[in-house]
Amino acid sequence: MRSIDLNSDLGEGAGHDPEIMSFITSANIACGGHAGDEATMRATVELALKRGVALGAHPGYPDRANFGRIAVAMEPLALIEEVSGQVRALAEIVNAAGGTLRHVKAHGAMYNQAERDAAIARSIATGIFDDGRGASLLVFAPPGSAMLAAANGMDLRVAREGFIDRAYEPDGTLRSRKLPDSLHTDPKVAVAQALSFVREGGVRASDGTFLPLEVDTLCIHGDTPGAPAIAEAVRAAFARESIQVRPAFRQWL
Repeated sequence: MRSIDLNSDLGEGAGHDPEIMSFITSANIACGGHAGDEATMRATVELALKRGVALGAHPGYPDRANFGRIAVAMEPLALIEEVSGQVRALAEIVNAAGGTLRHVKAHGAMYNQAERDAAIARSIATGIFDDGRGASLLVFAPPGSAMLAAANGMDLRVAREGFIDRAYEPDGTLRSRKLPDSLHTDPKVAVAQALSFVREGGVRASDGTFLPLEVDTLCIHGDTPGAPAIAEAVRAAFARESIQVRPAFRQWL
């Protein structure tokens, strides 16, 4: 039976984390950069532990005004320290709550840049590794990306990630949020893309061509309009198709 992880970016103030948490298996928790603070981190961690959801750090550029979705020029060492500090902040809260930090996924512009920019990818991977937990953490990264290569180069474990609520361009990158039809807000469309990832090993790009993208985890953005309904519909579809949903880190145990 094929299994897949279902993750979501949470603790960002979207307002429906409890609903989404009922359907996912991994939570990427904002840790003070683009969003989140000590209180939201603690609340999201406690909710995830209560629901049995795997805990992950979601570091982003320290630019709350733009929600971390605009690139910020940072020197390599500064970026390393930023990522390491954000991961450490969440890890301390997770440890205090009796949980275990399982994975790290960069947010927004940082994630998108690391898909193609090897230098930025190396800085992120170094920040994760230098936190002292690198050997035990899973890195979420796009298939075939610079982020995946950088993580592998440091012997970090990687889970290849796909998105079920975002459109893809023919080159495999996500369609810019500034363009029309970049978001899939219709649960039926999101379900079709999720099933295509699992059953077909890829998805249709914006021009209709098929993109082969083998993934281990699928993301629903917590701030996508109708995200809880999308999450519920995807879980129901996976159940009908006998697709097992489990946290990505478990495949490494």
